[in-house]
Amino acid sequence: MNITDALNWRFATKRMNGEKVPQDKLERILEAARLAPSSYGLQPYSVFVIEDQGLKEKIRPIAFDQPQIIESSHLLIFAAHDNVNEGHVDDFIRLTAQAQGTDVSDLDDYKAMIKGAVNRFSTVEKMHWATKQAYISLGTAVTAAAFERIDASPMEGFDKDALDQLLGLKERNMRSLVLLALGFRDANDHHAALNKVRRSSEEMFIHM
Repeated sequence: MNITDALNWRFATKRMNGEKVPQDKLERILEAARLAPSSYGLQPYSVFVIEDQGLKEKIRPIAFDQPQIIESSHLLIFAAHDNVNEGHVDDFIRLTAQAQGTDVSDLDDYKAMIKGAVNRFSTVEKMHWATKQAYISLGTAVTAAAFERIDASPMEGFDKDALDQLLGLKERNMRSLVLLALGFRDANDHHAALNKVRRSSEEMFIHM
């Protein structure tokens, strides 16, 4: 199976059968989300992995009773870090030095460049920027799930303030953005048999 086959196979599953996603497949999907591209490598977001059925039951009414919430094997919640600041950059620089086997001081120019970019953002712009980075990770996770033959349903239809309160995200300086239900399509989900609808390549791509 190639990536095109995988993406043709996937669809936004509306009903799942509750079957558990094998741990090795889950870990590869999560690793893909972790390895997704991110501006400056800062990754200004976190991903909550919800498996507890009781917690999913509490989330379901917050997500307007969408059945995928409780029928999924795992529910991922992508949350942006609120008001990214110089402390986040310092943490990233320390991680970079450790990963690349260099001294933190060797990265002073790089650190100053990133801090300058971050400090130019307003609070609102920081959230918009963090949100876009999280959605890159979301897209990577969806693609990885398709390659693993795991159904993945991204969902923006939920009360973000209520979910933030339930999970205590404000205390963590985070805000929920989007849900991703992982699992297996129910045999009665008729959407699986429908042809995928996308614009043609001729309409989509503008070659210059």
